[in-house]
Amino acid sequence: MCYAAAMVARPVPEARWAIAIHGGAGTMARAAMSQADQGEYRAGLALALDAGVAVLAAGGGALDAVEAAVVALEDDAHFNAGRGSVFTYDGVIELDASIMDGRGRQAGAVTGLRRVRNPVGLARAVMEDGRHVFLSGDGAEAFARERGIVMADPEWFATSERRRQLDEVKARGAGFDAGVKYGTVGAVAVDREGHVAAATSTGGLTGKRWGRIGDSPVIGAGNYADDRACAVSATGSGEYFIRAGVAHEIAARMRLLGESAQAAADAVIAEVGALGGDGGVIVAAPDGSIAFAFNTPGMYRAQADSVGLREVAIFAGE
Repeated sequence: MCYAAAMVARPVPEARWAIAIHGGAGTMARAAMSQADQGEYRAGLALALDAGVAVLAAGGGALDAVEAAVVALEDDAHFNAGRGSVFTYDGVIELDASIMDGRGRQAGAVTGLRRVRNPVGLARAVMEDGRHVFLSGDGAEAFARERGIVMADPEWFATSERRRQLDEVKARGAGFDAGVKYGTVGAVAVDREGHVAAATSTGGLTGKRWGRIGDSPVIGAGNYADDRACAVSATGSGEYFIRAGVAHEIAARMRLLGESAQAAADAVIAEVGALGGDGGVIVAAPDGSIAFAFNTPGMYRAQADSVGLREVAIFAGE
């Protein structure tokens, strides 16, 4: 089943800016989440949404807006990106991120980071440098130091709750935790000029091994932006999202088949579900429409636009 959230596009006959963010999808259920916890997650989403809105409301571009929103989520320990990221099986934190500008399909991506405070900022630096799209590990961090990117001690990213989660996964002998919540953050936006952009950042899966990389830093899978169609940021079981080329597939359906953002998102998430994968996407189109689609009980999400829409939600049906 694909949950098309109540937070759907509301057509407006004039050009407008709009932004949507997510903080991961998974098995979140009202009965299992205290009111206090719900309040903390909603507050974190609201702050990140405000960061992106501030850029767009001042006439800024979509690219700056998605970076600002994702930086706010990376700095919030409630979400699995930047500070608060999950541990690998070996007890370290490895970070991935990507960003894409719909104006010319420039893109930047990084993976396997351990010391870059805001991976999305490094992904943008890679994009703006222009010589490469995707950097990894030590090389990516050497590039970060050359560019003056802010670094942090590995312990800055760690939290006691994430250590507890790793201990739990190991105690169960599960190998890695792919069945609870897919902790990725992302943002998509369209600015007043009709340009779209997308950014995605993650700490990956609790207990991941062997240098595993999910869809978040993979352009066309977990992140994509094209002014001819839309911007997409995904969260979910990364292996399935890579196999389905989720983000590009949504854009292709919109551009070539003329589907709406919601129709394309629903169709592709249904395809992921048929393959056996779980998760969701957020989509922003040049006409200012926003779409959310997910096949899990919940997805941390929020949206706002220039005509007064502002919503924050966690559970399906909100």
